[in-house]
Amino acid sequence: MLRSPFFYFILVLFLFSCEEKKTINTNKESVRKEALSLRNKAIENYDKQNFNTAFDEFYKSKQLYENLRESGKKDSANIGYILTQMAAIQQVNGDYYGSKETVTEALLYVKKNSVYTAEINNRLGIADKELSLYDDAILYYKEAAKDIIDPVQKQIPISNIAAVYIQQKKYDKAITLLESLLNNKFLKNIVKPIDNATIVDNLGYAYFKNGMDDKGLFLMNKALQARNEFKDVYKSIESYLHLADYYAKKDIHKSNQNALLAYNTATKLNSVDERLEALQILISNDHSSQNSKYVQRYFTLNDSIIKVRNNFKNKFAKIKYDAKIEKDENAKLRLEKAENLLSLQKATYLRIVFIIVFIFLVILIAILIRYYKNKNRAIEFKTSYNTETRIAKKIHDELANDVFHVIAFAESQSLSAESTKENLLQKLDDIYGRVRGISRENNRIDTGKDFIKSLKDMLSTYNTSERNIMVTNLESINWEIIDDIKKITISRVLQELMVNMKKHSQANLVVIKFESDQKSIIINYTDNGKGAEKSKIAKNGLQNMENRIQALKGTIDFETELDKGFRAKIAIPK
Repeated sequence: MLRSPFFYFILVLFLFSCEEKKTINTNKESVRKEALSLRNKAIENYDKQNFNTAFDEFYKSKQLYENLRESGKKDSANIGYILTQMAAIQQVNGDYYGSKETVTEALLYVKKNSVYTAEINNRLGIADKELSLYDDAILYYKEAAKDIIDPVQKQIPISNIAAVYIQQKKYDKAITLLESLLNNKFLKNIVKPIDNATIVDNLGYAYFKNGMDDKGLFLMNKALQARNEFKDVYKSIESYLHLADYYAKKDIHKSNQNALLAYNTATKLNSVDERLEALQILISNDHSSQNSKYVQRYFTLNDSIIKVRNNFKNKFAKIKYDAKIEKDENAKLRLEKAENLLSLQKATYLRIVFIIVFIFLVILIAILIRYYKNKNRAIEFKTSYNTETRIAKKIHDELANDVFHVIAFAESQSLSAESTKENLLQKLDDIYGRVRGISRENNRIDTGKDFIKSLKDMLSTYNTSERNIMVTNLESINWEIIDDIKKITISRVLQELMVNMKKHSQANLVVIKFESDQKSIIINYTDNGKGAEKSKIAKNGLQNMENRIQALKGTIDFETELDKGFRAKIAIPK
């Protein structure tokens, strides 16, 4: 079936602009692949703690995605993700103000109230915590918790709030918050011990700071044990620092042991802030033989950190400045290129319009030819129906002559003889039956509002004391939207099925079920007659049925076996 001219109009337009779009799309795809490659390399370097290299690659990837985004918002999520990773690297390098600027920019590219906004708010909370803006940090952590649906992930910003309370020496608040997380029955069933280690460690540290030393020591040791069992080396630094602080006024030897464990582990992982914190504890414990050594290490490390972080800030500023200049130059080049393309496209589109108009006219003519062919086919079908009606009338008239001969027979024979009477009655009955049968099979079918009644009347004529005809769901079909030709076909096909049943099946129960879906009318015919082998089904009436239905693009399927009845499924498009 031909589609609408508008469909072909769009199709042709697409074909003629395909070459140009293909070139543009190919260029875009190439840029997108390069951006993705740079992003993935940056992630690998970030995981390897090659932060400077990762930062450069993230920034270059961001620039490429921004160029792609000018034609749509498809790459916004990638830009938002890259900016949050860049902010994380800035925080590693101590550039907390710069990280806030970067992560705030990411808000322009992400959906509100999503996992991205949660990560952004969490990063803002970390920055403000490190800048000692504790109240602001708590607000950001709360916003992050609102945007997280996963109850396990929601623990992270809530736990961070408790860590801020500890920094503020609000130990009661920290304890209340951390206990609520640990006592959550739902979370107990789904959270592994290692995932709770930070909460347990912070709660133990808060207990200790709040004067509950034994309770605090038990929980801090429990958290360290879990971290060691699961080989969470980085998080074990925090446990050692907390234990070093705990033993600072109780057992200097144990305090130094834990501080040295924290220092050595942080050195292996290149975690600078934790190394400084461990050195502070060792210095404050004041072992005279070691003190000068630790003090020297502390100042050397601190000076190195300040230098590296200042260099990083300057490098970031230079990257932004260079990127701005490059972006302005690219924008100028793109404008010149766009103007050249526009003049070329005007000539191309004019040629395309002429071709489209020509093809549109060809398609329209093809549709009109198809339409009139279908219309003629319908007229032929209607003519065939009228011919059948005339044949029925002619046969009826011819049989009337037979009736006349029977009358003549009755006048010429003595009706007093019993055998003559019986012979006469038999002939009359035979002729009457033939007339009724032929007339009924070929007469005009009412396709109007009385179609349902007409169909029921036709089917009911096959009801006898030995045979029951059941018809279901006939009224459920909206016959008003079905055209007359299809109504005639349905009536004729059912009539032929009934004749076939009467002649061959010896059935005493026939069920005809009507169904309807969006596209078709479905008729399921079933009888409990003697059936037949499918390969030996008589083709006379059944072949007529198939021809009628196929003419309407419908289908009919037969299913029968000896002594298992006869079934047929008919589907006719609406």
